[in-house]
Amino acid sequence: MRSTNHSVTVIGLGPMGRAMASTFLDRGYDVTLWNRTPSRADALVARGARLATNVEEALTANELVLLSLTDYAAMYDVLEPAATALTGRVLVNLTSDTPEQARTAARWAVERGAVQLTGGITVPPSGIGQAASSTFYSGPREVFDRHRAALEVVTGRTDYRGEDPGTAALFYQMGMVVFWTSMLSYWQAIALAHANGLTAADILPHAVETANSLPGFFAFYAERIDAGHHLGDVDRLAMAMASVEHVLHTNADAGVDTTLPAAVTELVRRGMDAGHTADSFSTLAELMKKPAA
Repeated sequence: MRSTNHSVTVIGLGPMGRAMASTFLDRGYDVTLWNRTPSRADALVARGARLATNVEEALTANELVLLSLTDYAAMYDVLEPAATALTGRVLVNLTSDTPEQARTAARWAVERGAVQLTGGITVPPSGIGQAASSTFYSGPREVFDRHRAALEVVTGRTDYRGEDPGTAALFYQMGMVVFWTSMLSYWQAIALAHANGLTAADILPHAVETANSLPGFFAFYAERIDAGHHLGDVDRLAMAMASVEHVLHTNADAGVDTTLPAAVTELVRRGMDAGHTADSFSTLAELMKKPAA
């Protein structure tokens, strides 16, 4: 087993795994690879990476093992048959899944003599290796500190969030909440544009201007929400209801799918039914802390 500062194993060669392996090669690391479909490693092997013939060989090659798989179920499928080779390994689990799955996997690793450092990469594969890109990490601080130089190869910024192995996954998933709903809102706007003879390019400047205004709203409401301040001094839920209904009806009149605007309208209606008509629409943050009835 190599435990030098310049050797690493990458298991999982989807776009993210290949980007990480390529970046490690660029930085002069000895890189060992494993993937269910070996041909995905061809270009990397041509550049000097070593393709392990099986998972055991990949694990025993290096102390530091980066996992880039579909989910934690895939991780168990891959690693469980090679569990005896996990002893002494540091598993940097960059696989997306829930915080609870990350905690369970961390315990699973310890039981097999390994340690897990959970990671949540905040950029697509094109951002790997970039100084401005960032990854959340959580798990044993000593392990993070010891391997920080290698982690900074993946993304220049490493945002350590504490010992709880679930915290990095939590921060990653919160980012995905914002990402997916924001992108879906953009698709909705494009659908509405197309129904009215406009293209995505036509509305792009306006969409970008709207998106760029959101950080100011985020900052303004964060302090008020943390203070429990939802008085209707700057906005009211009744105003929000009028607006979201206009959005819903505009999409319905255009004959496009209304699933997303209808869901938004229903959430605002629930706030109204709960007696918050005169409160700020930020009161929905309190409503959303509990499951819908």
